[in-house]
Amino acid sequence: MIKYKVKKNDDHIETIKVEGHALFGAYGTDIVCASVSTGLIMTANAIEILGYKDKISLKVEEGFFELQVLQTNSIIEGLLNNLVYTLNELEAQYRTYIKYQKEA
Repeated sequence: MIKYKVKKNDDHIETIKVEGHALFGAYGTDIVCASVSTGLIMTANAIEILGYKDKISLKVEEGFFELQVLQTNSIIEGLLNNLVYTLNELEAQYRTYIKYQKEA
């Protein structure tokens, strides 16, 4: 199962952490994993292409993604809100394979 956490401060996203594997399908054919991965990579790439790479810290490993905002702005906030919306929509459709975890 993929688990994701979103840490906010004053309604601004500080950190998005995603870990695990969906196990919806066989390796290379898992549409849930592919959807999550695409959303994560598109968001990170958009931040970089728009020139804000120095405003985030990014850690990506097998089955693990963590994006920490070092300095926010409306573009980064919009991209991250879109990512969270996408993850929430995927969870609504594939609850057995992806789950939001609230920060403790």
